[in-house]
Amino acid sequence: MKQYVLVTHWHLDAPIERVWDSISRVEEWPRWWKYAHQVVELEKGGENGVGSLRRYTWSSRLPYRLSFAMRTSAARKPFFMEGIASGELNGTGRWHLAAEGGTTRVRYEWSVSTGKPS
Repeated sequence: MKQYVLVTHWHLDAPIERVWDSISRVEEWPRWWKYAHQVVELEKGGENGVGSLRRYTWSSRLPYRLSFAMRTSAARKPFFMEGIASGELNGTGRWHLAAEGGTTRVRYEWSVSTGKPS
């Protein structure tokens, strides 16, 4: 199985609370995130969604899709969110948000391995 560590940086012209609201409403991602095809809630979580479990279906420029479950393991509104993935991808995703004036800097860390042998 291959290990992937990907880090994405965004600088968004929106206040941190608005960015947090968009990122934390994961079921709406397919409306605005090109490669997010489906997000289905499997289990509700507690405060800030911690403990929630969702099934994600993603694609990329490559001609295949991946599905995996992700459980929210930590959330500190509006600065940090973490989830643990299992299935076709296994690992951790972490959102880091920082206010910068009326804008928001976002860093997403995705450290996963494939769940199926390559």
